[in-house]
Amino acid sequence: MEVLRTPDARFENLDGYVFDPHYADVDGLRIHYVDEGPRNGDPVLMLHGEPTWSYLYRKMIPILVEAGFRAIAPDLPGFGRSDKPAEPEAYTFQTHVDWMLGLITALGLTRMTLVGQDWGSLIGLRLVAEHPDLFARVVMANGFLPTGDAPPNESWFKFRDATQKAAVFDIARFVNSGCVTNLSDSVRAAYDAPFPEERYKVAARRFPQLVPVSPDDPAAEQNRAAWTVLSAWEKPFLTAFSDQDKIFRGLDGFLQKVVPGTKGMPHATIKDAGHFLQEDKGEELARVIVTFLEQTKDV
Repeated sequence: MEVLRTPDARFENLDGYVFDPHYADVDGLRIHYVDEGPRNGDPVLMLHGEPTWSYLYRKMIPILVEAGFRAIAPDLPGFGRSDKPAEPEAYTFQTHVDWMLGLITALGLTRMTLVGQDWGSLIGLRLVAEHPDLFARVVMANGFLPTGDAPPNESWFKFRDATQKAAVFDIARFVNSGCVTNLSDSVRAAYDAPFPEERYKVAARRFPQLVPVSPDDPAAEQNRAAWTVLSAWEKPFLTAFSDQDKIFRGLDGFLQKVVPGTKGMPHATIKDAGHFLQEDKGEELARVIVTFLEQTKDV
């Protein structure tokens, strides 16, 4: 399998990204992750989505660390500083779940709090359901776990079509379109940094094809099984959705009805934020999460 690796020079002097790189070998791939804060602090695992990388969490990490938590933000294979298999077939829903489980195992993480957004929620909720003993809490920030039994909304299909038809996948433009704020040139450059050429963007093009949109999707059965676990999940489960996300709007209410662990939690709606609420309102989201963690620390 051909594997691409973005040159380190592409990650020098990025706006607001001051974290030392860490790497783990998982199934022959070098996976990068940010790991800040006390090693004995409760770990907060923050999973990014499409087409971002751990840069998305740069505003949140210092706030979590200051509150005494261990902030871990991996780059999914195909994104960020992680290795990038060159063939589309290397990327499936299951391989991404397996890769992240491999990283969790390599780091020996337990009592984690999952923070999932976009694909980070799809992968993360599967991990939570399949390995519940490893997780103490869940935070869904514009996220869900589709089974294909109900199709995504029209906004998502428009996004998928755009990613597949674009002759050049303009990563920064897609990220900017999911924000309320207009990204600066330096921030746009940081989102483009992992992808020096089109051949590095295989995962970014592939991800939209992997979202279950029909009941017979390859991931549908496993996702339904995950919902069986999630519908009985009684550990703390927080929703912190934004008010201007066109992809996942309204699904926080569904989660609050279906997941028992949402009862009595300090759910939040982050105002004036789009799909990438970490970019629009990262500091506010981090403070919401810290409050949640502190209120549930004895659970």
